[in-house]
Amino acid sequence: METDLFTIVFRLMIAVVAGGIIGLERSLNGRPAGFRTHSLVCSSSAMLMLLTVYQWELLASAPLDTIRVDPTRMAQGIMTGIGFLGAGAIIKDQITIRGLTTAASIWVTSSIGILIGMGFYEAVIPAMIFTLGTLSAFRMIERRIPTLRYGTLSISTLHKSSISDEDIVNMVKQHKFTPSNMSYFAFDQGKYLRYEMTICTREEDNFKKLANTIAQLEDVTEFSLISSAS
Repeated sequence: METDLFTIVFRLMIAVVAGGIIGLERSLNGRPAGFRTHSLVCSSSAMLMLLTVYQWELLASAPLDTIRVDPTRMAQGIMTGIGFLGAGAIIKDQITIRGLTTAASIWVTSSIGILIGMGFYEAVIPAMIFTLGTLSAFRMIERRIPTLRYGTLSISTLHKSSISDEDIVNMVKQHKFTPSNMSYFAFDQGKYLRYEMTICTREEDNFKKLANTIAQLEDVTEFSLISSAS
């Protein structure tokens, strides 16, 4: 029993450390689920898998035909529960969805906890290295990729303003944006017109340049430019 106790404590300690290392990367980058969350996720997954490993000892007095040894069923239950926790880390902010990477890191941390609980140590270290490499090294690569950045543009003008929808589209295109889904409507008893559209570009600085240009237009009463990169 002493050997079993040492194994249990040892695996739980590894799970706490492994989850903490991954969570530390999330905490350093200001993510909502960080050091403590990942440690708890990894250790809880390991604990539940330990339950399947030692179920023979725990249920020694139970009839043999009532015990079903299938660790994969426990793993499936763990991953289902972790899915709800990961969903809580995903936040929709305007047109931006945040927290997907953190949710994925919680999921993979739970998987590492399952490996530790089963004693599959050979896969734990490579899994941690690949996970940390994806979270840190891939971030630097991602920042250098000229990806499309989306935003929403809303411009309000007087109904009798000289600015037309064509002028707005041309102005957007001159700043290297691609406009789409344009709509406009009148408000305040038809006194004002509001133009709204989705825009995208590959250069983040274009948002600031476009905002500066719109701010200088006298016929514009108000405007908002929300970037998914902000």
